[in-house]
Amino acid sequence: MKILFIVLVLAFAAIEVQGQSLVLSGKITDAQRQPLKGVMISLYPGTLQVKTDVNGYYVLTDLDKGNYELKASFPDFREVLVKVELHSQDLAIPLTLHRLHHQLDEVKVIDKHIELRRQEESLNVDVVNADFIQRNLGGSLMKTLERLPGIKTIGIGSGQSKPLIRGLGFNRVVVVDKGVKHEGQQWGADHGLEIDQFAAGEIELIKGAASFVYGSDAIGGAIDIKPPAVPVPHTLGGSVDLIGKTNNSLYGTSVNLYGRNRHWFFDARATLQDYGDYRVPTDQVYVYDYAVKLYKNYLRNTAGKETGLHLNAGYVNDHFRSVFYLSNSFSKSGFFANAHGLEPRRVDEVLHDRSGRDILMPNQEVNHWKAINHSELQLPGHRLEMELGYQHNFRQEFSQYVNHGYMPPVYPDGLEIPADLEREFDKEVYSVNLRDNITLGRHEVKVGANLELQHNDIFGWSFLVPAFKQITAGAFVYDKFKLSEAVLLHGALRYDHGRINMFAYQDWFNSTVTIDGETVTEKLSRAANLSRTFNSLVWSAGLNYNPEGGFSLKANVGKSFRMPIAKELGANGVNYHYFSYERGNADLSPEQSYQADLSLTWTAPRWSVQLSPFYNYFSNYIYLNPTAAHDYFYGAGNQVFQYAQSRVKRYGGELQFKYQLFKNLSAEVLAEYLYAKQLSGDKKGYTLPFSPPASALFNLTWSPQIKGVEDSYFSVDYRVTAAQENIVPPEKKTPGYQVINVQAGTKIRIYSRPVMISLQAQNLLDTRYLNHTSFYRLIELPEAGRNIILSLKIPFNIHSVPR
Repeated sequence: MKILFIVLVLAFAAIEVQGQSLVLSGKITDAQRQPLKGVMISLYPGTLQVKTDVNGYYVLTDLDKGNYELKASFPDFREVLVKVELHSQDLAIPLTLHRLHHQLDEVKVIDKHIELRRQEESLNVDVVNADFIQRNLGGSLMKTLERLPGIKTIGIGSGQSKPLIRGLGFNRVVVVDKGVKHEGQQWGADHGLEIDQFAAGEIELIKGAASFVYGSDAIGGAIDIKPPAVPVPHTLGGSVDLIGKTNNSLYGTSVNLYGRNRHWFFDARATLQDYGDYRVPTDQVYVYDYAVKLYKNYLRNTAGKETGLHLNAGYVNDHFRSVFYLSNSFSKSGFFANAHGLEPRRVDEVLHDRSGRDILMPNQEVNHWKAINHSELQLPGHRLEMELGYQHNFRQEFSQYVNHGYMPPVYPDGLEIPADLEREFDKEVYSVNLRDNITLGRHEVKVGANLELQHNDIFGWSFLVPAFKQITAGAFVYDKFKLSEAVLLHGALRYDHGRINMFAYQDWFNSTVTIDGETVTEKLSRAANLSRTFNSLVWSAGLNYNPEGGFSLKANVGKSFRMPIAKELGANGVNYHYFSYERGNADLSPEQSYQADLSLTWTAPRWSVQLSPFYNYFSNYIYLNPTAAHDYFYGAGNQVFQYAQSRVKRYGGELQFKYQLFKNLSAEVLAEYLYAKQLSGDKKGYTLPFSPPASALFNLTWSPQIKGVEDSYFSVDYRVTAAQENIVPPEKKTPGYQVINVQAGTKIRIYSRPVMISLQAQNLLDTRYLNHTSFYRLIELPEAGRNIILSLKIPFNIHSVPR
């Protein structure tokens, strides 16, 4: 009996001891669900502390039953404190940490993953976020990014623009949206990008050839638009953006609503903008020597409206995520009525000047529908990624029918083409991207493949570019080798195959031609069936040197390529925006480019400087060459421009310098320079079209600490742009200019939510100046006058996890 009593006592003691030896564990990740190593985990009451391992896991053992507080802390992240009740079983508590956001300069974002990306990327990369966009809102996303050195735009009125990176644009710059190459009608100078800047998350701007990652068309660089971060678990909230502009009486809003439980989430947004004709600081412009009076300085028929609908939804966990991105962007905008078509004198100016908000002809309507799925799977040593994309770009240009050449004077009643439909482009694009990110010791290897299929139909009574089908496929391998803590080596190899089939086109009207001395009437053929195949092997090699002490260096050399597009191969018609006749060249070869990039950075406690020179050589650059011929079939004797190729050299660079004058006062200088010269061909010795002149931006920013508000700033930009006298006909020389822009803003806490208020004054002094890269530069049209922009971002929170 005594022995039995002892056994029972020992058993109960063992049970009691086991009941008090509890385990608390979990995984710590950031907002992108990436594990965080080295997070300090503290348990109160008591002094027990542990750090998370390389996979973000922590374990606390030998705990007694009771109530505790668990704290997770990590540099540059918000602390998380949660209450824990330990009873009779072990607990697993995963936590998500969110980064602290501080107001720094617009270009450099302090998040460590961005700094690490810049240090480890062999190419020159600038990164901006939603705060930068809010602070520098322009008429379009590309116009907003123009503040960065090396980035320029081809402006198309007040609501549309397209990017130039180091002077290269059109199909030489790739825009990537949520992992898929954005495909519209980007070959036209009057065609903007169908991107809603309110829906953009983080944006990477890659300056320099990036064909080894993105394939053809990235010969000049890439703009990679990331989606917004996935919402925090167990939250429901959103934001309302409001914006108004004085120059074109714009008003707009963008409303966001997001929610997430543990693994499933959604993020929706609706954007609406409406604007009137925009104002320029002149009352008269000359359209090819014809004087055009402007009513109250407004450009007639440049009003427009834009809508955007977006839905992101998907599933995320520690090792797998799959997200669907659906969007539909629509815009309708007018063309400056006196600068479209061949008869600027025929414009009914009284009708156009009756209202500043109506959209009359000529105008364009563009609808871009996009569906993308991004999926990734994390395995030991591998991260597999896939994007599937579908895009439908539908573009229509409307104009009153005006006969030219042999076109009938009265539009035929029986023709199935609407009388006001000048041109229509209907493009469908299917995309597949596959990547595997492999970790092998000191090697980080990325292998991938891309496939894209395009089908572009045409319609309308005017012809310029034939319909076509195009398929491109490529595969690449990219190795990043960590030679030491300070040295990274890069190497990449890529192979691409492309095929384009263009379809025959015949006029819908008869023309009179002379064949062997006999005059006949027939429908002329504007394009024949054409099939071309292109193959290319490109490479890249780079080095990053990041020693301690504030100095870093990166260098990259490589070869890139670009397939000629349908317009370059098969154009045969009047470009009504440029009063020219453009003719393609079916024998063009793919562009081949060799480039060298260097970046030197010095950082000290009060100052930093970055110098980024580059050199670029094209063995066969494609350009539009003016000839001695003139067209009399389809216009009024327009000069014929023929696509040709030549050798080209380009060099230049960017400078970024920042100095902290006092605690709350900083100065910044952003400068850029580009030189280009054709080394062969009919334009030997000339530069390239749309080559931006040298410029420098001087900034002074005051960031006072004001009680009751947060992140206040007052900033002045003084931009100095040199004259551009190095031109290629039919371009005109552009005089230099100086412009002052002002920005101010703050955050006010309302019900504990930070409301962001931003105010800008663009072209503060209402300066009259010409932008050399503007779409309207040829008609001496100055840039927009003074524009006051007020924007508010109002976040709201319906439900959130306790902090």
